[in-house]
Amino acid sequence: MGHALINPAPTGTFMQYQLSEIEVKYNPEIKPSERMKITGSKDAEKAFRQIWEQPLQHRESFYVLFLNRGNRVLGFFLVSLGGISGTVVDQKLIFQTALKVNACSVIACHNHPSGNLEPSQADINITRKIKESGELLDIPLLDHLIICQENYRSLADDGYL
Repeated sequence: MGHALINPAPTGTFMQYQLSEIEVKYNPEIKPSERMKITGSKDAEKAFRQIWEQPLQHRESFYVLFLNRGNRVLGFFLVSLGGISGTVVDQKLIFQTALKVNACSVIACHNHPSGNLEPSQADINITRKIKESGELLDIPLLDHLIICQENYRSLADDGYL
């Protein structure tokens, strides 16, 4: 932990504050040649089903895959774990992690415990917000999947991206 002198008072006296050091760390354990390559929504669906921790019909969750320039998976991140009918998604957390792992693109996915694959207006809105945020950072959102126990829907395949 470092120390710095900051002068918040107009009298010219200095106060000493404690400042925390921030460490950014990413330790990939998988060789680049062994990383899964995503060539379309079906590959993305397989990857998300492999990492999903909760039963799909139990509660809504939101995950993101981070890809390198060759569309190989660098890793995944659980953005939020919600309730039966929704979850809160903060795109700042998505891109904070994307920057940390030097991702070149992202793919988002959430489940609908109801089994209904139709995107809600909230689904469409968060997809748009993530897409716009990614465009600013040159980290495009390639797809947003909605998965259920037996099937999935790709918002990219359906023209939402």
